[in-house]
Amino acid sequence: MLYAAADLGGTNVALALGEASGRLRLSRSIPTQSHLGPESVLERIASEILAMACEAGESPAALGMGVPGLIDFARGATLFLPNLPTQWRGVPVAETLSARLNCPVYLLNDARLAALGEFAFGKGRSVRTMVFFTLGTGIGGGLVIGGRLHLGALGAAGEIGHQTVLPGGPLCGCGNHGCLEALASGPAITAEGVRLVRAGLAPCLHELVAGDAGAITPRHMAQAAQAGEQPVRDALVRAARYLGIGAANLVTALHPDLIVLGGGVAGIGGLLFDTVRETVRERVRMFPVDQVRIEPSALGDQAGVLGGIALAGRRDLL
Repeated sequence: MLYAAADLGGTNVALALGEASGRLRLSRSIPTQSHLGPESVLERIASEILAMACEAGESPAALGMGVPGLIDFARGATLFLPNLPTQWRGVPVAETLSARLNCPVYLLNDARLAALGEFAFGKGRSVRTMVFFTLGTGIGGGLVIGGRLHLGALGAAGEIGHQTVLPGGPLCGCGNHGCLEALASGPAITAEGVRLVRAGLAPCLHELVAGDAGAITPRHMAQAAQAGEQPVRDALVRAARYLGIGAANLVTALHPDLIVLGGGVAGIGGLLFDTVRETVRERVRMFPVDQVRIEPSALGDQAGVLGGIALAGRRDLL
């Protein structure tokens, strides 16, 4: 049986057809073109999936779709997508796509979708309790408890980037101060790199981006730190410690078998993971944490579409 997946982003929509085993038959990406409005975006998603189904010689039995924001899980409607024009308030996504594709359509927040993909087909296959962090432009995530993705009201459980880790800290986009996202997301890390370059404190980083501070990424900063640039290394360690505090909070609350760090910022590599592991060991004192694995995603940028396949075909995981 064939299932469809769609992972809606601000720039592109990742699409796939695959089996409940996680084997992908076809995958491709189309521009979101969100400025044309929700109806246009959904019509192009439907048209592309129908074209892929024609190519595969089989229609999908269901579609699982991730979106970057809040949803009404029961209705399959978007409530608030903050980074898309019109913010997609009250858009009946499932109803619209189901009418075009002639199959059930299920909707989920994109970070929860990636968590579901990792649980079904990645590092989480052998565990019952898992925490998944998506580290990128923001920090999102998902919680697997007792072998099921924990959704809570409206499918909103798992907003782990908006836990407070520094009271009185910087203002977050959600309106709170001191959120993990405001301290350890890609933009938060990059902003410190920009400051260091403009203050003349990071000559190696300056050279890596040919003097263009606007080109700095966390990966550039990881390169500079590896080359011995101490201020940049300190900045990365500081962000990783905040992430470690967030992870320690979740270890204390859930005692998961596994914590997975995914998304572009996880590409910083060993410095990030070693610091997070060390911080968790330092801060969780109620029980041993040696058996709590903290690992990179096995699925990388395919976690979303594989999560869509799981959402469509592995309903037992919800």
